[in-house]
Amino acid sequence: MDTKPKIRLGNGKKRSGSWLTAAICISDAEAHAYTYNGKKYVNLNVNIYDAPNEYGKDVAITLNDYKKEENNNPQVNKMPTAPAPYQAEEYDLPF
Repeated sequence: MDTKPKIRLGNGKKRSGSWLTAAICISDAEAHAYTYNGKKYVNLNVNIYDAPNEYGKDVAITLNDYKKEENNNPQVNKMPTAPAPYQAEEYDLPF
């Protein structure tokens, strides 16, 4: 597994069991944005620490830069095709 350093985009604080507050750096996040249906998106990882860090933050936000590996096997990447529609054969028989 590749262990490249995480790209940190922000941090936050756990306020309750179901509520987190956080801030992200838009400048850093925008550099990793992609466009889908005319809107910009960034994939994030949100990690909750067991204990707060030295600044009292217990939520970390990092870039999720996972890329699905392309498989070079053409049989795996190829979508199955539908069978050709039935066509009656024409015979040129003399009787």
